[in-house]
Amino acid sequence: MAAIIDVIDARTGDSSALQALCQRSLADLPDHIEADVRHIVEDVRRRGDEALIDYERQFDCANFTAEHLVVSSEEIEEAYAQVSSAQLGALRRARENVYEFYLKGRPCSWLDEFDGVWLGQRVTPVDSAGIYVPARSAPLPSTVYMCAMPARVAEVPRIAICSPPRKDGSLDALTLVAAAECGVDEIYRLGGAQAIAALAFGTESVEPVSKVVGPGNPWVTMAKKYVYGIVGIDSLAGPSEVLVIADAAAEPAIIAADLLAQAEHTGDNMTVLITPSEVLVEQVTAELQQQVAGAERMAQIQDSLSEFGAIVLVRDLHHAARLASDIAPEHLQLLVEEPLALLAEIDHAGCVCIGELTPVPLGDYAAGPSHVLPTGGTARFASGLAVDDFVKRTSLISATRRGLDRLAPDVIELAKAEGLAAHANAVQRRQH
Repeated sequence: MAAIIDVIDARTGDSSALQALCQRSLADLPDHIEADVRHIVEDVRRRGDEALIDYERQFDCANFTAEHLVVSSEEIEEAYAQVSSAQLGALRRARENVYEFYLKGRPCSWLDEFDGVWLGQRVTPVDSAGIYVPARSAPLPSTVYMCAMPARVAEVPRIAICSPPRKDGSLDALTLVAAAECGVDEIYRLGGAQAIAALAFGTESVEPVSKVVGPGNPWVTMAKKYVYGIVGIDSLAGPSEVLVIADAAAEPAIIAADLLAQAEHTGDNMTVLITPSEVLVEQVTAELQQQVAGAERMAQIQDSLSEFGAIVLVRDLHHAARLASDIAPEHLQLLVEEPLALLAEIDHAGCVCIGELTPVPLGDYAAGPSHVLPTGGTARFASGLAVDDFVKRTSLISATRRGLDRLAPDVIELAKAEGLAAHANAVQRRQH
């Protein structure tokens, strides 16, 4: 029987196999995806609703019509009837956790005087935001509040959602309820690149937005890249990732469960364990074999583990921390006896789950931070979705006479050094 997951021995210092496994980007996608996306986006831009209907019939619902495009208030009422009180309660509590988390870090406007010059920033929300909510692999109502709550904290006046319909044209009831509970203004039955095009350019039925956020498949991600500049985007997200650092004291069954939780998304999810314990390598491998056998999404899990999974043996936890920072994973779990001490050695990660009582699903669903996080190593320079993604900062400058006289000599000198005499003249004409 083939090994369920590869084991990489990085104790010699050679981590090339691990790096090759973890560093994925849009450049790695087949060329035809970019060509497909370009055609779809430009077709929607040109033909509007007619193109949307054609693509939805092709990709999602064979009987799709213009009436399917916009979700009605009656459908939302019907969705509430399909959702249990337990689901609604869990949704509302998770929504509030996310909202409260982002209230703590809300950017604010300010204005202050610095030696004759008033300086400040004005923070204002984008006019509108469009959220893409994936649903083809599985419904993801959690993505609604993970994206909408930061936008609500930012006080975005208009929020729209696009999500692909099922074959019968319906949308997941809990997703519709989540949208209503988050105060979403518009819901469109649209998936794939055509949804992103509609949000960016608008159609007869879809009003365009200022910014598009949310995860999606490669076609969605490539479409976000294509329309950037027409609209803002949050990131170019790839498949989900988890990297677990564990020591010899960690529980093998828990580690295996955490790896499987991430592996079940779409079959191309990065699942990596890094440990200095040879015994733990054997124990986790055995646990994975046992737990996969009873998993509901066995095919996706096996694909993720075999193609994008690894157990990495390292010299010590310091070595593990260096590798983790190099990889800059979306999710990093620290299942070690002194996690806070190890955290101090980690430079890059989208979200760090600290300690054995903090599995990634806590953050995926209810803890507070958005589950829309940097992937593909972009945590080296990017952050997870936040209020900052939905606001603009406008710099403010107002000089008094004293401030102008203080700055003018330096501005004139520097402008002349750059050969920009008109810049210098604009200041000189204001001097006494």
